[in-house]
Amino acid sequence: MKNKAITSRDLDFAKWYTDVVKAAKLVEYSNVKGCMVFEPNGYAIWENIQTTLDKMFKQTGHKNVYMPLLIPENLLKKEAELIEGFAPEVAWVTIGGQKNLEERMCIRPTSETLFSDYYSSVVKSYRDLPLKYNQWCNVMRWEKETRPFLRSREFLWQEGHTVHETSKEAEEETRLMLEIYKDFFENYLAIPVLTGKKTEKEKFAGAEYTLTIEALMYNGVSLQSGTSHYFGQKFSKAYDIKFLNRNNELEYAYQTSWGVTTRMIGALIMVHSDDNGLVLPPKIAPTQISIIPIGNNENVINKANEINNILINAGYITNLDMSDKSPGFKFAEAEVNGVPVRIELGSRDIENNVITIARRDTREKNTISIDEDIVKYINSLMNEIQNNLFETAKKRMNEKTFTAKNLDEIEKIMNTQPGFIKGDWCGDENCELKVKEIRGTKSRCILENEKPIYGKCVVCEKEAKHLVVWGIQY
Repeated sequence: MKNKAITSRDLDFAKWYTDVVKAAKLVEYSNVKGCMVFEPNGYAIWENIQTTLDKMFKQTGHKNVYMPLLIPENLLKKEAELIEGFAPEVAWVTIGGQKNLEERMCIRPTSETLFSDYYSSVVKSYRDLPLKYNQWCNVMRWEKETRPFLRSREFLWQEGHTVHETSKEAEEETRLMLEIYKDFFENYLAIPVLTGKKTEKEKFAGAEYTLTIEALMYNGVSLQSGTSHYFGQKFSKAYDIKFLNRNNELEYAYQTSWGVTTRMIGALIMVHSDDNGLVLPPKIAPTQISIIPIGNNENVINKANEINNILINAGYITNLDMSDKSPGFKFAEAEVNGVPVRIELGSRDIENNVITIARRDTREKNTISIDEDIVKYINSLMNEIQNNLFETAKKRMNEKTFTAKNLDEIEKIMNTQPGFIKGDWCGDENCELKVKEIRGTKSRCILENEKPIYGKCVVCEKEAKHLVVWGIQY
């Protein structure tokens, strides 16, 4: 039976998304316009994302630091492209302690300036390099239109900033972090992604180039899900990050930055969830198993406790629901919250020596013997759920990935079934802007490892230099 509180995603996708966020109690709107309150269910997902990624960062030699929230205007202005790119979104602090500040300060929209200023004071020799730092923090960008997780004025993220001795080392770092993001998205979030390079128009302000992972949502709209930027010496020259190299000569350092945000939670919702609520991959779910005893029979309660302890000892995060709510309510609550596995146990089950196990992704139920090795069974089931979510999303992405020879074909696809569109491009920004006239279709990324399909630009028909993925975006 469908959850009546949730609009069908095929009927109204935007309303469905908002309904799922509300029904699963992920966030609540706040009195601060454009900002949201993370409720326990939503923040727990972010905590799991943070814990997993943080381990991956540390395994590759990165360390956590924390930079100030405020950035003096003069510091921000040192890199012209950066300030130009972020100027419309910056929030400024002009008063402190009831006095006008001598210099206004912005609430960080990103922290390249702070890291670069810091690196300029601590980097003196090639022996100091590399420095590979990351911070988990909040940032503020004054978005005009907001939507939970996807766009908000304040959001949580991680931003890595590294400084290197050579361009080769910095570029290797840029690609390494993109691969880490891809690994995390596909193997933990169960979301397939495309990887590629942003065009000059779409790259990060101040970067030499930007690498990106792009995910496709259920409705065919793309989501930029993580980026990794190579700065070369742009920021080191602006902020005077110089070191004595191996030839005893002063040289400017090479830098990178990379980041992902809480919009990953939005991606989880829009890729996996359904008309009954949240669907979460086992590897990232805050509660992996909900155990629901039916009735107050002592044997049922004892068995439920026994199963709970066995699964906890096996490393699973469980919820033994002993509340006085009805069994039907408990089932629906576990379902809307996206708990991957639900175990049901009643008096009749005890009599028949079985337990009932329901999986959230397919909503299928199965009974197994109470005497069966439940840890072995759950291990296998969790792997099956994780793989099924990924393969289902991958199949959908493949089905919604098209090729187009020209603008007419792009327009036809976008008007009928939006998705990823592979189309050849000459490299001219004017042609890129021409494609954008079709429902705001943008270049998502240049596929670096694939050659043009037809050989001619989809707009001007000149010789194509790149194969580009086009799409509409959040």
